Amino acid sequence: MKRVVILVFTFLPSFLFAQGVRTVTDKNNTAYKAPDWAKGVVWYQIFPERFRDGDTTNQPNRERARGPEGWHPSSWTQDWYKTDTWEADQSDDFYASTTTRRYGGDLQGVIDKLDYLKELGVGAIYFNPVFDAQSMHKYDASYYHHIDRNFGPDPEGDVALFAAENPGDPTTWKWTSADSLFLKLIQEAHSRDIKVVIDGVWNHTGTEFWAFQDVVKNQEQSPYKNWYEVNSFDNPATKDKNEFDYEGWWGHKSLPVFREENENLVKPIREHIIAVTRRWMDPNGDGNPADGIDGWRLDVAEEVGKEWWKEWHALVREINPKAITVAEIWTEKAKEFISADMFTSVMNYRFAYAAKDFLIDDRIDTKEFARRLKQIEEDYPEGAGHVLQNLMDSHDAARLASIIVNPGKEYDREGHPRDGFEVRKPNEQERQIQRLVALFQFTWKGAPMIYYGTESGMWGPDDPDDRKPMVWADMTYEPETHHPFGKERKPDENNFNKELFAYYQNLAEVRNSEPALQKGDAKFVYQDPAKKLVVFSRTYNGETVWVVLNRSDAVQRLDLRKWTGKKKLKDLISGQISSAARLQVKPVSGFILK
Repeated sequence: MKRVVILVFTFLPSFLFAQGVRTVTDKNNTAYKAPDWAKGVVWYQIFPERFRDGDTTNQPNRERARGPEGWHPSSWTQDWYKTDTWEADQSDDFYASTTTRRYGGDLQGVIDKLDYLKELGVGAIYFNPVFDAQSMHKYDASYYHHIDRNFGPDPEGDVALFAAENPGDPTTWKWTSADSLFLKLIQEAHSRDIKVVIDGVWNHTGTEFWAFQDVVKNQEQSPYKNWYEVNSFDNPATKDKNEFDYEGWWGHKSLPVFREENENLVKPIREHIIAVTRRWMDPNGDGNPADGIDGWRLDVAEEVGKEWWKEWHALVREINPKAITVAEIWTEKAKEFISADMFTSVMNYRFAYAAKDFLIDDRIDTKEFARRLKQIEEDYPEGAGHVLQNLMDSHDAARLASIIVNPGKEYDREGHPRDGFEVRKPNEQERQIQRLVALFQFTWKGAPMIYYGTESGMWGPDDPDDRKPMVWADMTYEPETHHPFGKERKPDENNFNKELFAYYQNLAEVRNSEPALQKGDAKFVYQDPAKKLVVFSRTYNGETVWVVLNRSDAVQRLDLRKWTGKKKLKDLISGQISSAARLQVKPVSGFILK
């Protein structure tokens, strides 16, 4: 049965246009301040096309996917490395067809699983792009002011609404079925006390973006010709060739880059993005942002001028002072962008590097581990440490379980099977390392972020293998028996890992119930390079939680009375009471003690 969604909204007829063209200056933000809700919150990252198919009537078609003859949507539960006939006919290279695959994940699927996220302990969702785009990853937007047509219940009807608009004039913008379903998703998430943050890509668009299409069609006569970094326009006098050329993001012509002047996007682009920002942060334009998103994650943030970020952040904080903005910056350069007038937080890949080098690769000692973590905190304004997105994996890196299977490989540089990266399922010893990593991730200062499926046992090398369909408990999946390069492998059972889910759920419950783990100071009180043992404390309002990490393969014994002043301590994971004087820590394990 076709799912029909009917939502009614009342809007001020010209609010988008009237507010969209206004330049905003930030007069109130004189000091860095992070929203309280974001301090230590448990994040969950969703790649929409691969999370859950909640509506089987809205599947992408062959034309939209740009698939070959015989193309059809891929089976959700099929062995990831097994190719369909249409893929095998296209190429012998497994990776030649994966960008064309579609699995049908949509917004209804997310709504259907909000209770699952609440049960897991999630307090905030970060969505990879949800705006209308041709690709499965959606970083090639066709429209910023519309949700992807195949994420909603009526793709054909939404396309008809696109055609009824002038996308350059916000007063003509409609609300499609996908847009309305997204607003319902926000409402449903908020009713469960879950925040919603979406991906903004203000550096580049796709070639199907409405303004770029106008440039392609009208060349120098296009009113949008100055939106992009155009190298040359087509010369109509030369009928046998097309001289049109432009800058693509990192050379990718599928992602034309916006034009900047003086570290700022040119004015017409700024005006359009301002209108888009208002649309999603305050959908009905009544001045109350409760019906809108709770913040933004910004793609390739360091590749966009700082003057733009200052102007845009002033707008964001004017609309919703409690909104968060998260920069995608992988290196120490991030410290230039976290400030009172720019970003609130960053995807903390430096955290992932440190945790990988100590807890997984075992190639740095406890002193270097502690030094790196302290340096991260010192690099940002006071208060920022509590809201850094502490992640281990994402859509841009191999999954945590596979990083553990392949120790010693450089993070995000050697994560592909072409680099000798193994594709197999982790064994029990490797799962134990994952549990130790998760324990650290959920107890260190900052906000832990789970990449969808990490908690359910998913594994996979770097892009595209890190973007498999989510493994759900109510589905039965084919074992993985194929290899991307045709090598022999042992069959790997691939179903929902209930034990691992329960462990992540337990960690989130402990974190959400202990203010010290959410907002407390972090201090290393003991570390022993020889024993590969560290102890750190988290203190808030006079209450302290101690965390013990044992990376070694041996049982370690500790006397914690010196730091705790207690005879007995309770392990918040197991609930067991232990002697502070004779604490025994099993190999590759840890405690959360109070």
